[in-house]
Amino acid sequence: MLQGNAIIGQSGGPTSVINASLAGIIEAARDPRAGAPAAIGRTLGMRFGIEGFLQGNVIDLGAEDPATIAALRATPSSALGSCRHKLQEADFPKILEMLRKFNIRYCFLIGGNDTMDTIHRVERYCRAQGYDLIGVGVPKTVDNDLCGTDHTPGFGSAGRYVALSVKQAGMLARDMKRVDQFVVFQTVGRSAGWLPSAAALAKVAEDDAPHIILLPERAFDQDRFLADVERCHDRYGWCSIVCGEGVCYADGTPISASRMTDKFSNVEFGAMGGTSAAMMLHRMIHAAFGWRGEFQVCESLQMCAADRACSGDVEEAHACGRRAVELAVAGTSGVMVGIVRDSSEPYRWSLGAAPLAEVALGAKPMPDNFINAQGNFVTPECIAYLKPLIGPLPNYVRLAGAVVN
Repeated sequence: MLQGNAIIGQSGGPTSVINASLAGIIEAARDPRAGAPAAIGRTLGMRFGIEGFLQGNVIDLGAEDPATIAALRATPSSALGSCRHKLQEADFPKILEMLRKFNIRYCFLIGGNDTMDTIHRVERYCRAQGYDLIGVGVPKTVDNDLCGTDHTPGFGSAGRYVALSVKQAGMLARDMKRVDQFVVFQTVGRSAGWLPSAAALAKVAEDDAPHIILLPERAFDQDRFLADVERCHDRYGWCSIVCGEGVCYADGTPISASRMTDKFSNVEFGAMGGTSAAMMLHRMIHAAFGWRGEFQVCESLQMCAADRACSGDVEEAHACGRRAVELAVAGTSGVMVGIVRDSSEPYRWSLGAAPLAEVALGAKPMPDNFINAQGNFVTPECIAYLKPLIGPLPNYVRLAGAVVN
């Protein structure tokens, strides 16, 4: 059994349950039942991800009060601090130097596509240099676009945030339709429509929000969109639209018209005070029909709303952290923990593992059978997939509205 210290890092945007995974790793590393204490000496943490690690910013997680670690399960954002550092070839010798300095033999990174690429490259480099390092990834992203897992910890809670927001904002828009005739709600998610699709769970009655869902998997057609909006307005007197931030025209141009990118060459939608997809849709509708309306862009709020976290999401995130340690001390390296859906009704799940080489940098779009033929809403198959992850929503009432003659 490989013996040495362990280090944990968090990267990319947070979720409301990412710290549950962190707690799972720390607790498992201390747990004799997981076999970890025989292999893992100290449990350390990267402050601000691999970028902080390169700068020697390391903390002793073993010195933390166990009550604090337990409370991480209900704590939002990234407790260790995060980064979006893209590794350069010049970084690897420094990383290896730091690993040797702290006698790190177990590395756990919690994150999305780019994070899985980071740990994959670090683990591969160490192997090439003859340094024994076990690297295991723990999935995280509200986008739900990671390969190798049925869904990602964090998605269910963010999806619940979206569904509740669209449901409540839709009720407001319905009752204010004599003033505002439309509302546009934008979610995060640059290349996959999983998060905007979650808004569909808000819909119970035909006239409930949302009426239109725009997904990055389908090219945006302005004329068709405006025709859909007009049709909804004619029928209901108002229109609710949900869009993913990464919706693009057929030529690949984002409707947000952003040209800024991050270090991984991902488009920064609406960055630096630029336009957003929701803002552009608002402008289109107003220009075409002259209606007054709202656009709502909550940005990172859906990533850190612990008050709307799903209990099942917390449980799965924590279990993924524990499983990562179990795999590592058993000698398994170069994998990411994955969630396997064993059944949707009743919902049952288990944990598996996927090779990092197959996960890193790959994005999982929504399957075609989850999107309707018109490309402006989701199908019953998608609803069946989403329901167990997001859970039931409140059942709000309407007045019967008996008319007095």
